[in-house]
Amino acid sequence: MGDIYEEILKVKNKGECAALATLISTDGSTPREQGAKMLIRRDGGIEGTIGGGLMEKMVREEAEKVIENGIPKMVHFDLTGKEEGGMVCGGVATVYIEAIVPKSAVYILGAGHIGFYVARIAKMADFRVVVCDNRPEYANRERFPEADEIFAEEYDGLFKKLAVNPSSFIVIVTHGHTHDQMVLEWAVTTNARYIGMIGSRKKIRQVFDNLVSKGFPRDDIEKRVHSPIGLDIKAEIPGEIAVSIMAEIIGVRHSEEPDAKRACCSG
Repeated sequence: MGDIYEEILKVKNKGECAALATLISTDGSTPREQGAKMLIRRDGGIEGTIGGGLMEKMVREEAEKVIENGIPKMVHFDLTGKEEGGMVCGGVATVYIEAIVPKSAVYILGAGHIGFYVARIAKMADFRVVVCDNRPEYANRERFPEADEIFAEEYDGLFKKLAVNPSSFIVIVTHGHTHDQMVLEWAVTTNARYIGMIGSRKKIRQVFDNLVSKGFPRDDIEKRVHSPIGLDIKAEIPGEIAVSIMAEIIGVRHSEEPDAKRACCSG
């Protein structure tokens, strides 16, 4: 069995949801001592144990509810007199169950000048950073040492590799209108919390019109896509534009934190 805290970090970095059960008090005959922990994944897999048997089964059932709604709970178990495997239990325990929600990730589609600065600011703001570009000379570890993941391949082939979820933020800053439209067409089909695309108002209108002609509802596009991307701070150079983008993303992250936490767990 691996270190449970390492497993929690893996779950968060993969964009997955789980629950952590901690045995906070015991009285009588219980198989584990106070402080025992068990990680319950959304698919039912576990790491660690709080003692097995009937109580653990009941905790796993309660953990499913916590994963769904994101709301922690304290559960009291009185197994006195209950029979299990031919033996009579005699313990009382209290278990605290909390949701493990994904770490917010910024997916940067476009590793040019603006993407370069967005990645750095996002990392400083404690986001998971994923950089994507179809140009290996731009999307590489030397240029983005802080990135958690880097994809250097054609956009239409990498979308299925991106684990976007309701705690994800998508930044579209590719090196051409065609690529921007391709990425946006994919982005609006995801459950990402934020989608932003760079461009002039003329370009944005053209891209939106193209998507509408393909059957995408205009109202949905205009509601979901932040474009022009970023806050209006009169930014001009790439670093300033990156600041405006991340300021907008941080604002969304904090203004919608409670609902997003539940959405991440409900899938």
